[in-house]
Amino acid sequence: MLLTITTTHSPATELGYLLHKHPDRCQSFALSFGKAHIFYPEASREKCTVALLLDVDPVKLVRGGGTRLKQYVSDRPYVASSFLSVAIAQVLSTALGGRCKDLPKLAQTPIPLVAKLSALPCRGGEEFLRQLFEPLGYSVSAEGHILDEKFPDWGQSQYFSVELQHTLPLSHLLSHLYVLIPVLDDNKHYWVGDEEIEKLLRHGEGWLTTHPAREQITRRYLKRQQRLTRLALAQLIESDDPDLDSAEESHAEEEAAVEKPMSLNQQRMDAVIAALKQSNAKRVIDLGCGQGNLLKILLKDGFFEQITGVDVSYRALEVAQERLDRLRLTRNQWERVQLIQGALTYQDKRFSGYDAATVIEVIEHLDLPRLGAFERVLFEFAQPKTVLVTTPNIEYNIKFENLPAGKLRHKDHRFEWTRSQFQNWANQVAESFGYTVEFQPIGTEDPEVGSPTQMGVFKR
Repeated sequence: MLLTITTTHSPATELGYLLHKHPDRCQSFALSFGKAHIFYPEASREKCTVALLLDVDPVKLVRGGGTRLKQYVSDRPYVASSFLSVAIAQVLSTALGGRCKDLPKLAQTPIPLVAKLSALPCRGGEEFLRQLFEPLGYSVSAEGHILDEKFPDWGQSQYFSVELQHTLPLSHLLSHLYVLIPVLDDNKHYWVGDEEIEKLLRHGEGWLTTHPAREQITRRYLKRQQRLTRLALAQLIESDDPDLDSAEESHAEEEAAVEKPMSLNQQRMDAVIAALKQSNAKRVIDLGCGQGNLLKILLKDGFFEQITGVDVSYRALEVAQERLDRLRLTRNQWERVQLIQGALTYQDKRFSGYDAATVIEVIEHLDLPRLGAFERVLFEFAQPKTVLVTTPNIEYNIKFENLPAGKLRHKDHRFEWTRSQFQNWANQVAESFGYTVEFQPIGTEDPEVGSPTQMGVFKR
């Protein structure tokens, strides 16, 4: 398998400094699956090309296991795959990390680069290849290959000879190749675990969060493992807006200011605790726990035996942990609580096995098209015996003197429902997933517009 990288930056031979590989030498490196060879087919001040030739040992592939057919029929020695990504990480690690002792400024400087891959599997075709590289600014040329020249009726193969042109720092090019080659191949030769998330985030820093194919890249890179994909996407979504947490905190303060005169948050907490005890729920998971308002109350009450807080925001969980730390609890009390990061619209085995789930002022923060996914995660997969859902009653908003007419209570609210809208939704959910539901008002009830908060109590 052959990868070449060419530059016309002047002097072009400075490419050798960036790669920490001298243009006058041919070097070989032992890898677990074969050897990697580095050499320069051309090296002048005007133009310099480095070649990475990967020699995958088919005997070592057979020793790696697999079906008998795969042991004898394999494209791995000939095409760009995760083997090439590993070679880049091991043989060109300094360049991949954007470091150069002799020319540190050049390592961060955009230079004209042309990368050529002799055979690249594109599971998704040329269109998918362009969807991955063109948003990053590359000019893409791809030459397809038929399956067999002797049998043209067999049609085109999934393999392309690819040329990528761009002006960018060398480390960026290597990072793009490192991540996207296995994505195009849609496979990895090694077991994928939690550490792959860190690799993806590290090598995708600065470009993956805004890439239009972010979800496809993440899913394929992590070998379609749902748990890993969910966790990675949650971190990417959070990092998409560096001011997201501070904005969320600001908006939450605005909402609290609206509701503070009637101590509505305290009334909500009291109603939820009472409903949990009435259901005899000892093991409770708080979905969308935020900064831990409910967790603190649950933890101080010996009635509850296991308490778990879940939120998509690491910053919110950090604040929750800081608040719990200030409680100065005994070791036995600490063993009752845990905080986990997770997205509420992706199935997660960690959400299962609880007596009750609380969803306090959360659903209104979800986009309506994602609400169906949340319903399945909670009611179909997690299946707690009791579910408590609270949400604002928009009819009551006219009673808040410090809330402008027509405004929602929180700038991040995607919607706020009337009582009938909430009840219609809750009844439909209960019927679809085998629950019953009752409704409770929270806060002082107005004869015309109802209570400020509405709660649905779902039971199996």
